[in-house]
Amino acid sequence: MNDDLPALAARIDRTNELLQRMLAEVAKTPSTHAIFVDAGYLYAAAGRLVAGTEDRRAFDLDAEGLIDALIDRARTIFADSRLLRVYWYDGARRRIHTAEQQSIAELPDVKVRLGNLNANNQQKGVDSLIRTDLESLARHRAISDAALLGGDEDLVSAVEAAQGYGARVHLWGIEAPEGRNQAEPLLWEVDSQRTLDLDFFKPYVSRRTAAAYDAAGGTRPTRDDVRFVGAQIAAKWLAARGRDALMELLPGHPYLPGSVDQDLLVEAEGLLQYSLRGQADLRRALRDGFWEHVRAQY
Repeated sequence: MNDDLPALAARIDRTNELLQRMLAEVAKTPSTHAIFVDAGYLYAAAGRLVAGTEDRRAFDLDAEGLIDALIDRARTIFADSRLLRVYWYDGARRRIHTAEQQSIAELPDVKVRLGNLNANNQQKGVDSLIRTDLESLARHRAISDAALLGGDEDLVSAVEAAQGYGARVHLWGIEAPEGRNQAEPLLWEVDSQRTLDLDFFKPYVSRRTAAAYDAAGGTRPTRDDVRFVGAQIAAKWLAARGRDALMELLPGHPYLPGSVDQDLLVEAEGLLQYSLRGQADLRRALRDGFWEHVRAQY
């Protein structure tokens, strides 16, 4: 019996040595965080806070500047951690990127994930995308902390899934002019809460005004002018999305998906410096120009 004690002690020493090595390696491994943005919540809450409306068409959002600000804020909170990336969740008709979503997807360290939009412009499938990513990253130890900008109660299951694998989930909210814009069960479930205030969002949200494209203050363009601009925008649209997007668009002729039509209108008004609102004949010329270029590529 006594002869076994030295061997047992040696095994214990060996085990302790291995544990110390493992702990030393863990200490060398930097923590990693990711930012998860529910764009539907962001647009609604920030629009209401800064521009007084939740209607995306009524204000502009400097997404690139705002994402940089979110990254900087995370850097101060998770001082000893590195950023994995920013996940941006939004909805789109047939999951086809809008021009704005495409520009966000091209930003460094940003991953755009799209759910669908129904006939009432309501997002579908976004919460499940967030849960899938949160759970997968936590399960594979790709992140230790998750900053979640959202407010929907359906995100509770995503939080629980990530926490089940050891990740800490920090809920970021947007100041509400009155009341609360985040579900209480979500607030209860997370590891910490922070609220981003009006001053944080002011530099990145601006209300669109009729004066920006004042039809009375400019010369009315001809139908040919507007048709040409429609073709220009179509060329840019095709270059950004490619042939697969073209094949999805063609069956809808002569109608454009709502998101594409809205982006076409806004971009055309910017190029023309003239409001096309209430100008039915010019709106038709714009769509005609868009379709003529698109169908010529088929």
